Amino acid sequence: MLYKDFQGLKLSALGMGAMRLPVVGGDDTKIDQGAVNEMVDYAMEQGINYYDTAWGYHGGNSEIAIGEALARHPRESFYIATKFPGYDLSNMDKVEEIFERQLEKTGMGYFDFYLIHNVCEMNIDEYLNPEHGIMPYLLAQKEAGRIRHLGFSAHGAIPVMERFLEAYGEHMEFCQIQLNFLDWQLQDARGKVELLKKWNLPVWVMEPVRGGKLAQITDEEAERLHALRPDESTVAWAFRFIQGIPEVCVTLSGMSNFEQLKENIATFSEEKPLNDEEAAALQAVVDEMLGRGTVPCTACHYCTSHCPQGLDIPKLLEMYNEAVVTGGKGGFIPSMFVATLPEDKRPGACIGCGSCAAVCPQQIDIPSKLADFAAKLAG
Repeated sequence: MLYKDFQGLKLSALGMGAMRLPVVGGDDTKIDQGAVNEMVDYAMEQGINYYDTAWGYHGGNSEIAIGEALARHPRESFYIATKFPGYDLSNMDKVEEIFERQLEKTGMGYFDFYLIHNVCEMNIDEYLNPEHGIMPYLLAQKEAGRIRHLGFSAHGAIPVMERFLEAYGEHMEFCQIQLNFLDWQLQDARGKVELLKKWNLPVWVMEPVRGGKLAQITDEEAERLHALRPDESTVAWAFRFIQGIPEVCVTLSGMSNFEQLKENIATFSEEKPLNDEEAAALQAVVDEMLGRGTVPCTACHYCTSHCPQGLDIPKLLEMYNEAVVTGGKGGFIPSMFVATLPEDKRPGACIGCGSCAAVCPQQIDIPSKLADFAAKLAG
């Protein structure tokens, strides 16, 4: 197992995420505790010492399951992380109640790492609202030794992260972001890493394989990568991409079964970042993925001055591209972003007049894309 230095600690470069644990009968709330115990035992034996859970994972049962599995090992042999669930605005005034309950659920006397969860457009104003007393409470718990290291996770765009850091950056020790070879470009994870670098904050990686979606490339794309690294899977390529980013400390993987765990541990037994030829081949795959159904908006904003509805068309098209790549009902991030907008600024508010498309240098049929986006969000 590879290890990374963090303030004198040796953290396993691969961390076990507890958002996609094995379940019984396909019910996400019913965790297979026996399987989790077996996976954690093997992970500990192979050198994984970082375990990441959260209040809302598996319908609130993840903290219980991971706590039970880890309780079978010496407390000093692992690091456990959980998070304050501000993604649900009704929790903002419950920081003490939730924190105490998290200690009970996990059976821990303290948390090695504690995060302010999912800083984004939807909740940034409330996270920054001093009336909730979130930061003073968490800092008091850190002073008392019940939190050893305090950080945050972010799904929001760079301006949201900047607002959070300007308010609380002096208290933050690390940041967890969605980072993978697709989102390096699609969600500007590159820019987020640069921002965190300015604040001297090491990076924790979530969604390194986008919930497995990055393993679902075409056969032709997979063959091109396989020709360069015959012994490595597409999943391993995703991790090798991340190994080439020096700011990354811990890469979390939500492994759902024993085979995934074993494969990922094997990948993290050695550091083999991509060389220039391999990076170019992977970028070609990214370009092809982004070309399938996405639109080539350059955010020139010609369209916005011609929109009678005053829609932020470039941002909506950016979220549309995310929804196309994610699939399903529009995807988590687009749905979350659009929910923050007034009804008259959402994609469904487009009246289809075509004034925007008439001035678009990229000749994008903007009304049809906004209509498609609205349909995706509606499921």
